[in-house]
Amino acid sequence: MANDITFSITTTRFDEDYAPAESSRVTTNFANLARGAGRQQNLRNALSMMNHRLNELVPGDDDRYLVELDIVSVHLRFGDGADDEEFPVIEVLDVSIVDTSTGERHRGIVGNNFSSYLRDYDFSVVLPAANAGGEGFTVPEDFGILHGKIFQHFLDSDAYRDRFAQAPVICISVSTSRTYRRTGVVHPVLGVEYAQDSFSLTDDYFGRMGLQVRYFMPRGSVAPLAFYFRDDLTAEYSDLQLAGTIATMETFQKIYRPEIYNAVSPAGEVYRPTLDEPEFVRTGIDYDREERSRLAVTQGRYAEEHFVTPHRHILDAWAADYAAPVR
Repeated sequence: MANDITFSITTTRFDEDYAPAESSRVTTNFANLARGAGRQQNLRNALSMMNHRLNELVPGDDDRYLVELDIVSVHLRFGDGADDEEFPVIEVLDVSIVDTSTGERHRGIVGNNFSSYLRDYDFSVVLPAANAGGEGFTVPEDFGILHGKIFQHFLDSDAYRDRFAQAPVICISVSTSRTYRRTGVVHPVLGVEYAQDSFSLTDDYFGRMGLQVRYFMPRGSVAPLAFYFRDDLTAEYSDLQLAGTIATMETFQKIYRPEIYNAVSPAGEVYRPTLDEPEFVRTGIDYDREERSRLAVTQGRYAEEHFVTPHRHILDAWAADYAAPVR
């Protein structure tokens, strides 16, 4: 029955003229910036920060490399002939790196930012409902399983394989609920490695998507980033590819979590991130974090109403039948 779910991919260039598609989650990092009267300046400033950071990480002239970003939008379709409805399930970023001295365009890493209506449903609808009684924190046994199976099915689909030669890497913020310690490992681009004291709920959730995690603080950064990947983070990708992901995602984190990623003091040997850090620098790029939290609930309910509930019997049967390929 796994073949009853198929995927289609469209791409949109993320530049200073970008405007979100109607199906894009408005809480997504890149979509959130492209709103309001200052949208174009927001986008221009964010892209400038990315390019500056990329050239800091890669040896060469100060302005040799440029980041080009495409938003990859993934739609799911049921192949049982019941209807022709498609549902937007995933959006990620695809990075390309342009060498302005040679004109050569290098393929970067796909993934980076990760956006999912179904994840909003899990975290903003399912999880609060499971804890409505207030008697300790509870995670449902099947939490994230459907989402994880759909994601893995997508990575093994013809739609993904025909377009991307490598597995994705998702790069997000560290968790404020965990403590991180340096391991002694240092990578030339990823930087100083940290390890968490225990797996976070996000770590477990990405684990159900078939992804493992490592934490690194790149040179010039003040906090580690979380890298979720499928195969071998340090062997599968070139230094230039990793630098493109760091430049892209660290910029978003400086905008959205400046208390952590634009803090005045860098993380030490032992690090506990906090959004209550008083000494940090704002980027000047507009972003409403409280609105983003509210909209996540709205979008989770949208997924429940338009995807999970009307297709529950198909999804349950598909998930029960699906087994990720042995790799």
